[in-house]
Formats: sequence, C-alpha cells, structure tokens
Amino acid sequence: MYTNKKLGRLAGLLFLILIIAGVFAEFFVRQKLYIPNDTAATTQNIIENEWLFRLGFLSDLVMSAMFFVYGYVLYLLFKSSYKNTALFLLLCTVISVAMFCQNSLFQFSVLELLVNPVYGEGYSPKQLEVLSLFFQNIHIKGYYVNQLFFGLYLLPLGYMIVKSGMAPKIIGVFLILGFVGDMIDFIWYFLYPDAESVLLDNITIPADIGEISLCLWLVIKGARNQLRPTTEEVPSSDLN
Repeated sequence: MYTNKKLGRLAGLLFLILIIAGVFAEFFVRQKLYIPNDTAATTQNIIENEWLFRLGFLSDLVMSAMFFVYGYVLYLLFKSSYKNTALFLLLCTVISVAMFCQNSLFQFSVLELLVNPVYGEGYSPKQLEVLSLFFQNIHIKGYYVNQLFFGLYLLPLGYMIVKSGMAPKIIGVFLILGFVGDMIDFIWYFLYPDAESVLLDNITIPADIGEISLCLWLVIKGARNQLRPTTEEVPSSDLN
C-alpha cells in the first residue's frame, strides 16, 4: 500500500515529466519552427525539420499521458478525505487530456498537408501554405479552449491543499489564484482577441508559480498526512 509520501512523490515525478515534455514541445520545437506573420518561412521550417516536428508532437502526447496519470494519483491522494472534490478534479483532468489530444490532430494536420504528396495534386503550394496556417491557428485556439478545464482543475486542487495541509497552504493559494487567472485569460482571448495588456500577458503567472512549486515540493518532500475535514468545512457527502 502506498503512503501519502510515496504517492506525493509519484505525483511530483509525473508532473515534472509533464513540464519537461511541454517545455520541449513549446520552446524547442514550436517556437523554433513557427515564424510569426511569415507563412512561407514557417512552411519551409516544418518541411526541413520534419523529424523535429514529429518529436514535438510526440512530446505533447507524452505530456497529455502524464497529466492523465497525474490526475489519477492526485485523486488517490485526496479521495479518503475529499471524495467528491477529488473526483471533480479527476474529471477535469480527463476532459482536459481528451481535448488536448484531439486538438493535437490540428497540429499534425499542418505536417500532413505539407509533406504528403497526395495533397499537392489538388492544391497549389500557396494554397497548401494557407491551409497549414489555418490549422496552426485552430491549434492555438484549441489550447485556449482546453484552458477552460486545465484551469478549472486548479480550483479543487488548491482548495484541497489549503484544507488538508498536504503541502504548504501558500501553494494552494497560488493554485486558486491561477484558476482565476486562467479563466480571465480564456474569456478575454475569445472576447477581445486583439487586445494587448501587460496584465493579461502575465495573468497566468500565479498558476505557473503554484504548479511548479507543488511539483518541486512533492518531488522533494512528498505529501504530508492530511488533516481530515470536519462537517463544518465541507459538505457531508465529501466525508463518505
């Protein structure tokens, strides 16, 4: 039987792998291949670096798999004391993973259009560039749609950390603030896509601080024994 400390370290390790895979896909692949406002250069980069593009795509899927298992481990950590809240967290992670994997197909469609010779028979090179740009943009928007549930999971996680003492309460506070920031970012992006603001550019920082802090805490310390909630703290259904 796994102790809280071991489960906590497993959760931390899973999230650490998630972070590494996500950072590689975003900063070492997409930001290297995609040139803002230059479709032709982006197209050429993808064609010339097909293997790197595929590696980035696989890294995204690894990140999704780690998040799925991470959510389940968190559920195991909290279910004895916060059954319904932990289940809500698990559902948020499952939906987020499903949405992210589906959205990844838009990303892969970019490569498929550019390197599969079948599509060159029906479209000119310029048309293929425009189509690939369309799928790139849909992929970006899919990230923001997924942010609805990826951000939402931060709320129950932050709440349970604050209440249980599994990790320092300040981490839970940052996670809750991260939830608020992610929701504002999600709503603002679709209502005012062209708006520019220093505040909006940095509004997801609390989420980053909370998640990275939690990851390091769990890897190094593991999870503390939880303080079991009282009936005054949570609904009685959470005590079952």
